[in-house]
Amino acid sequence: MNTPPTGAAGRAEALHLTGERTVPGVPEENYWFRRHEAAYLALLPYCAGATVLEAGCGEGYGAGLIARHAARVLALDYDPPTAEHVARCYPEVDVVRGNLAFLPVATGAVDVVANFQVIEHLWDQAGFLRECRRVLRPGGRLLVTTPNRLTFTPDSDTPLNPYHTRELAPVELAELLGAAGFTVERLAGLHHGPAVRALDERHGGSIIAAQLDVVLGQLPGQAEWPADLLTDVEAIRADGFVVSDADLDESLDLVAVAR
Repeated sequence: MNTPPTGAAGRAEALHLTGERTVPGVPEENYWFRRHEAAYLALLPYCAGATVLEAGCGEGYGAGLIARHAARVLALDYDPPTAEHVARCYPEVDVVRGNLAFLPVATGAVDVVANFQVIEHLWDQAGFLRECRRVLRPGGRLLVTTPNRLTFTPDSDTPLNPYHTRELAPVELAELLGAAGFTVERLAGLHHGPAVRALDERHGGSIIAAQLDVVLGQLPGQAEWPADLLTDVEAIRADGFVVSDADLDESLDLVAVAR
């Protein structure tokens, strides 16, 4: 009998991490985990007492967080091992395996659709948004986060990330939501707060670049993480990031609320 892996290392092994799905409890992943967690925390008020569909739930930590505030959470993911992992680790969440192109949810069945760091992976973004509108009740909300193309892949319409199909600038996301029949209530951006900006300064101007140098092997002779960098990355918390309506084009991630 095969025993499912446990702990953070087990989660990483079970979910075949590629850098596109972050998990809690892995020191080297902590920057990305906390950055994503900050967006969840900012949008939790929209989920209070609601029936929520998380379309593309990944490891499940976000669905688990939403479940503390929502009436019910349905977590959807296409990858079988991921769906099995979420069902095993987050029993407070209902889990369904399905394709985001055709959401396995009845028309008008949910109050909120959450789609965090997923839409940039989809081939038919417009079709997905139409499906989101279909499953939402009248007045329901769609919550979307996605990397800001202007800072994630500057000077190019072609994503450098091989797992992304199309990245979006702020105006492009707003137009895509409007074309699908949504009214954008808020379009904000996620930025480094004071604590993470201090780490930027400590590590040559960019904590992101410092991590990528290690991961991509760009530091000559560097076989593992420098101790000071790993200590700083591991210490980052969600409150090290801020979601703001200001400086949208300079934001790291876009955060949208649409009705």
